[in-house]
Amino acid sequence: MLGDYRITGRRASDIAASVEAGVGSGALAPGALLPPMRELAGVLGVNPNTVAAAYRTLRERGVIETDGRRGSRVRGRPASAPRDELRVAVPPGVRDVASGNPDVRLLPALEGALAEAARRYAQAPTLYGDAPVVPELERLARADFDADGVPAGPVGVTSGALDGIERVLAAHLRPGDAVAIEDPGWGSVLDLAAALGLRVVPVAVDDDGPVVSAVERVLAEGARALLVTARAQNPTGAAVSAERAAQLRAVLAGHPQVLVVDDDHGHAIVDLPLHSLGGVTRHWALVRSTAKAYGPDLRLAVLTGDAVTLDRVRGRQRLGPGWVSRLLQYAVVELWNSAAVDRAAVARSYAERRDALVAALRERGVPAHGRSGMNVWVPVADETGAVTRLLAAGWAVAPGSRFRVESGPGVRITVSGVRPGEVAGLAEAVAASVRRTTGGRFD
Repeated sequence: MLGDYRITGRRASDIAASVEAGVGSGALAPGALLPPMRELAGVLGVNPNTVAAAYRTLRERGVIETDGRRGSRVRGRPASAPRDELRVAVPPGVRDVASGNPDVRLLPALEGALAEAARRYAQAPTLYGDAPVVPELERLARADFDADGVPAGPVGVTSGALDGIERVLAAHLRPGDAVAIEDPGWGSVLDLAAALGLRVVPVAVDDDGPVVSAVERVLAEGARALLVTARAQNPTGAAVSAERAAQLRAVLAGHPQVLVVDDDHGHAIVDLPLHSLGGVTRHWALVRSTAKAYGPDLRLAVLTGDAVTLDRVRGRQRLGPGWVSRLLQYAVVELWNSAAVDRAAVARSYAERRDALVAALRERGVPAHGRSGMNVWVPVADETGAVTRLLAAGWAVAPGSRFRVESGPGVRITVSGVRPGEVAGLAEAVAASVRRTTGGRFD
């Protein structure tokens, strides 16, 4: 069952630490079956409740998962082995189209915004007890939400999109609950769900967003939450179309107890309209990050949702960091008020490179996906082989294993660092790497 590895400990915390140590060292491989609680309790000479508490702790930390009578196993990808570690080392001279970062040439300078933030702070320093959201930021965010047809709701501020998503999930879900996540999808969300002890239920995605039949199935099977990327889906570039949104809203209307989370990290870098799923069910949230358009180090996202969800998120936030720095909030206000980012120009820049690469690949017989955002997804038969051959050809791409659960293999290419004159060469390198894998067939 565990090979030569021996779980030790007399207290629940020690038993849990022993299992975590085995996972961290590799002695307990993903999928390894743990002993039944009573059996391990007998070996260790402790009460079965002690082992039960240890296993519960491990589930909450995302280290193990329990499937009824099938017992408890080490997760296929435990929280101690994040997907971000599945990166390709980029040797000197190799172009990095794997990182997922925005084009730094399209990011605004922050000097003026930070100087304005410092000036406002000097006039009225932030103190304990001040409102957690700067009123002007709240007004601007709400106006943007209104313009995009997002249902009315209070506004909160978190330290980036992932922080917002975590707080919304934690406000409603408990370890063991099933959460439906796009597959392929954002690897950090998949890791986050595991770390929260949630059970990931993959949902197939096409160019128009989550597949309706897949959503119907997982909700019927008891998924407590659905996470959807509204636009610029990572890694496929999918964007929820108006028709798909209407279909999904009709499905969700039959499951009012489901928590719906819209991730709109593509705001200000895409020119496709937003089709939010919020407001159909009792509890929902939409999270909008500033990272892609204004810079990853500007750790700020705005979110809205139903009153209960936002109240829980803000209440728990008060007991942790308290609030997101008002200096950052002032800076974002200045960036928005001054139109520091030409949203149409940024969206056009990414679209031109993305669309050109997708077209060049298809001209070479390689199906590719990239309806919005800065990423292109290329299905391949042999993921490792394609990544290796592209690296030898001078291009570092992201392996699809970082983003998928049950979906087929692929590679992700981020176009933000690709210059227009390089598209043909990159497409030829990708086509060559895929041809050697598939023998010229792409079905």
